[in-house]
Amino acid sequence: MATHILRSLLAAGSFAVLAACGHDASVTPGGQPLANARSYDNPSWPTAAIADPTRLGFTAEGLQALDARMKQAVDNKEIAGISYALVKDGEVAAFKAVGSQILGGAPMTDNTLFRVRSTGKTITAVAMMQLWEQGKWKPEDPITKFIPEFANLKVATSPDNLNALAPVSHIPTMHEVMTHTGGFSYGLRTDIAADRAYRDADVLRAKDMKAFVDKVAELPLANQPGERWYYSVTYDLQGAIIERITGKKFGDYLEENLFKPMGMNDTGFWLDEADRPRLVTAHTRNTTTGVLEVYKDADNFLAENPFRKNSHFESGGGGASGLLSTLHDMVRFTQMLTNKGELGGKRILKPETVEFMMQNHIGAMKGVLGGPGYGFGYGGRVVVDGSTETTPQPNGSFSHFSIDGCWFWVDPANKLSFVGLIARRGGGPTGGVIMGGEGDAPRLVYRALAK
Repeated sequence: MATHILRSLLAAGSFAVLAACGHDASVTPGGQPLANARSYDNPSWPTAAIADPTRLGFTAEGLQALDARMKQAVDNKEIAGISYALVKDGEVAAFKAVGSQILGGAPMTDNTLFRVRSTGKTITAVAMMQLWEQGKWKPEDPITKFIPEFANLKVATSPDNLNALAPVSHIPTMHEVMTHTGGFSYGLRTDIAADRAYRDADVLRAKDMKAFVDKVAELPLANQPGERWYYSVTYDLQGAIIERITGKKFGDYLEENLFKPMGMNDTGFWLDEADRPRLVTAHTRNTTTGVLEVYKDADNFLAENPFRKNSHFESGGGGASGLLSTLHDMVRFTQMLTNKGELGGKRILKPETVEFMMQNHIGAMKGVLGGPGYGFGYGGRVVVDGSTETTPQPNGSFSHFSIDGCWFWVDPANKLSFVGLIARRGGGPTGGVIMGGEGDAPRLVYRALAK
């Protein structure tokens, strides 16, 4: 993985040139200013908040309350640390790192590396939508067009056991694969037989993409395709589909078509030894004492070693070898979505593709994680019952979150985005700061936004 050295050089050099020309101008190769340049056109962006974020429509008191609430979580040892950023109209209102990477250890910084886990699903979805624009797949395509190993899928008929399996009503479609409605499972629950089978098969720690696909092909679906929304391995499967469509290794495709064009130089599946000091340590609350402690993955469900390249398959869904990233890089990614597919003069997706991707594609179907206020698009949740205490974001806001506490949302109506990165498995104490897209951050952000 590339380190932060390149970004530091850019910040010291080309960013200084931009600053000298003012916020609304950049420099042509001939040295003449160009009108309408934007801060985020520079790959070093973001490095800090602007001097006066109130000109973006936030109250100073509201932003102070946001900062105080995040700091409170660290001071109370609900989390070891947090990195977060709030962006509106392409400018940074907050860009903070509070606490430490491990309790009592190195301080959290904007260069801290996080296992972003399931927030990487949205990155996978963007890659899929690039291929959709090229006509490489259609929503109505059966998944067997790309993964023929799934020709004989069966469905569990009981949540208690796998004694009686039924044939699928139809082969899951790519639309169902993109929306978690294909019937596949994940292994996150131990009270449902189909989920236990995924965990017992250790699918998320398969040694390579072929082994992963082969394992999933042997397991029953938890539900009939199209029957319900059920969080699943379908985004991990999309990594395999991308490899088969493009003939490239999944990580190589992402590097060439997303990370390099967007200046996400610290995002990837594997780390060099030099990156070790920047890698955050996951924590959890002890269920008996309530004290925050280093998380131990007792059953190796998501155990991984990012310093041992290709030790597991590259997971499009955030499994054992999921993506690692930084606050800087994730803000660049969310800004690309806010910009409807463009960043730094590079077109990642067409505007209409981003709009389509961020629509609710499951109708009135319920069950999306986070509560009834959400639908689901291609790669993330969509607020459908917004501006409430549960979902403070307005309708149409697009988000994802991860098992280790990373989250983001993009609010197209207000041209606003937020990224929050922690490393805590499980929730906090009663009355503590609630992290995530439904937690304290969105409530405080929208209270701070002057109407």
